[in-house]
Amino acid sequence: MADKVLMKGNEAIAEAAIAAGCRHFFGYPITPQTEVAAYMSKRMPKIGGVYLQGESEVASINMVLGAGAAGVRVMTSTSSPGISLMSEGISYIAGSDVPCLIVNVERGGPGLGGIQPSQSDYFQATKATGHGDFHLLVFAPSTVQETVDLISDAFDLGDKYRMPTMILSDGLLGQMMEPVVLPEAKEPTDSKDWAAKGHQGKRKHNVVNSLYIDPSELERLNRERFQKYEKIKETEQRAEEYLADDAEIILVAFGASSRIAHSAVDMARKQGIKAGLIRPITLWPFPEKFIEKHVGHAKSFLSVEMNMGQMVEDVKLTVKDRKPVRFFGRTGGIVPTPKEVFEQIVKINGGDC
Repeated sequence: MADKVLMKGNEAIAEAAIAAGCRHFFGYPITPQTEVAAYMSKRMPKIGGVYLQGESEVASINMVLGAGAAGVRVMTSTSSPGISLMSEGISYIAGSDVPCLIVNVERGGPGLGGIQPSQSDYFQATKATGHGDFHLLVFAPSTVQETVDLISDAFDLGDKYRMPTMILSDGLLGQMMEPVVLPEAKEPTDSKDWAAKGHQGKRKHNVVNSLYIDPSELERLNRERFQKYEKIKETEQRAEEYLADDAEIILVAFGASSRIAHSAVDMARKQGIKAGLIRPITLWPFPEKFIEKHVGHAKSFLSVEMNMGQMVEDVKLTVKDRKPVRFFGRTGGIVPTPKEVFEQIVKINGGDC
């Protein structure tokens, strides 16, 4: 078994991407993700890769589009306001059916907000990353090790479905240090038959494009893309369940919030309260199947988030008014405590909430 290495979350993201065969990184520094770019700036030149700091997030995401269209594994990383600046380019990437990896290490908002951890980009990641009809595959790790593991999956599934993928991290996971086992390195490859990388007279020209003047052609392509999305919804939903099979109060939490919710569930169980946890790993597609199978025996659901209430809407859409769905969150960069979440479970159990 490979040795464990103590790494900061942001640096582990970079090393895992390199191990997954990524040799192209374009980005711009912004707290709390700057260590990803700083690490890449040191490592890429040593392994024959490309690191380039764009003059802005807008420039960086368009460089990602160019490299991805040429068929190489490419990534960028930023934090919340940076994703907003990249949103037009992300839409172009999705409209061009180009795979890439986008890492968002979230901070508090709106506006410049603060540099502390937050989960207030859930809507942005899952519903409105840019203009037009499209989705990203969105993964929400809860540990540094899981972040490392999901990087490779994100690249692989992006290539499989020809679409951009996102790792939705936050300032807590990005800045904390945990022991990790790094994956074995993959050889970089650019063997994608659709890529625009020169044909040497051996095949037809490949064109990577997101502009379609004929509305009927654009509609056809959008419908085909959404047929692919339906397949992804059927096959790629991921979640982890903890003590959910007999739970009467089920917490739903992702990322850093799920660690806190996990502790709160343990506190509740010690008090004889049947609490459990469903932790979405994919935020899009949202893991409806995992919630659906517990609606029958659960008496109530509680969405725990570091925002003013975003994922709770998807929980409500899944539960469909069959059981009460409540929300508890902290915002502005404040991380909820297990005690605060436990107190919410106690209120629900007593019918005071």
